[in-house]
Amino acid sequence: MEQYRNTISFEKSLVMRQEDENDDDDDIDLFGSNDDEETAEKENFHEECLHQNVEKKFILMDVKPWDDEMDMMKLEESVHTIQMNSLMWKASKLILVGCRIKKLKIQSVVEEYVIGTDSLEEEISTFEDHLQRVDIVTFNNI
Repeated sequence: MEQYRNTISFEKSLVMRQEDENDDDDDIDLFGSNDDEETAEKENFHEECLHQNVEKKFILMDVKPWDDEMDMMKLEESVHTIQMNSLMWKASKLILVGCRIKKLKIQSVVEEYVIGTDSLEEEISTFEDHLQRVDIVTFNNI
């Protein structure tokens, strides 16, 4: 009789193990969900927070030509053709420096951490046939 009980209890334990293995524990998520929708929502929320907290910077630059024969209007148009994410060109003005030599003073507004002054200077410097140098005059918070 004792042997019969051990056999039954052993069979019961096997059946219980099989039932446990067949149970789906997918309903319980102990460590959070990895759903694509939730991660997309978190990324969108993170981007919105970044855009709300991003400060805008005002940059005033001097663009200096090689000589007095340079067409400064053409240079100004060339600079305004530069398009970058979160870059807004503002007013520009020609200022007399010396004997018939003018420099271009140009204003722009950028978002902090999106565009750096170095990358903006490099983009303007690609017009090296038209200009000698680009200087950042002011860099202020708005």
